[in-house]
Amino acid sequence: MAKLVSKAVAEFVGTALLVCVVVGSGIMGTNLTHDVGVALIINAFSTVFALALLILVLGPISGAHLNPVVSLVNLISRAQKPMESLVFVVAQIVGAITGAIAANVMFDLPVVQFSSHERVSAGMLLGEVIATAGLIAVIGILNRRELGPLIPVAVAAWIGSAYFFTSSTSFANPAVTIGRVFSDTLAGIAPTSVLPYVGAQFVGALIGLAVIKGVSRA
Repeated sequence: MAKLVSKAVAEFVGTALLVCVVVGSGIMGTNLTHDVGVALIINAFSTVFALALLILVLGPISGAHLNPVVSLVNLISRAQKPMESLVFVVAQIVGAITGAIAANVMFDLPVVQFSSHERVSAGMLLGEVIATAGLIAVIGILNRRELGPLIPVAVAAWIGSAYFFTSSTSFANPAVTIGRVFSDTLAGIAPTSVLPYVGAQFVGALIGLAVIKGVSRA
């Protein structure tokens, strides 16, 4: 039980910090420039560096899932027990909301706010499918080839790239998606867009899992 608590704390803190970075750097970007492209670059670079560091630091404790679809894939692959997966997902979602609120407070914005940034379109949902499938495939293939130490850099590289080649800017994470509802800023997503995004992310996770299995037969 103590070990599970430690893992849950790691998932909570890691996801909270990740969302705090995503939202906070988005706010900072828009404060520094009116150029949306430059603001996105600030947001992306900050997220990439933080994500790599969080996985590197928390990986030995909980595996640094920081993402419900990663925990789901571990459950499907029988690498994680149902109770542990459930605890991880709850910790991730609560952490994500906490991180968004912390970013609001840091920048003197209302503590609780809801985004008005509608993001639903066929192209954006396809972007989320691709971003999430790629994320799961990168993690799974590296694990199966016993290249786990490369995961922090590889995951950060994939997400950083997907920030710019996907129309959705690569959320690829249901917990982060929910957390970003609480930020009416560059990084925010309207509540009505959450369910389609999360659905696309789960579809992407299953495709990523299929890719892992297909590549592993080679």
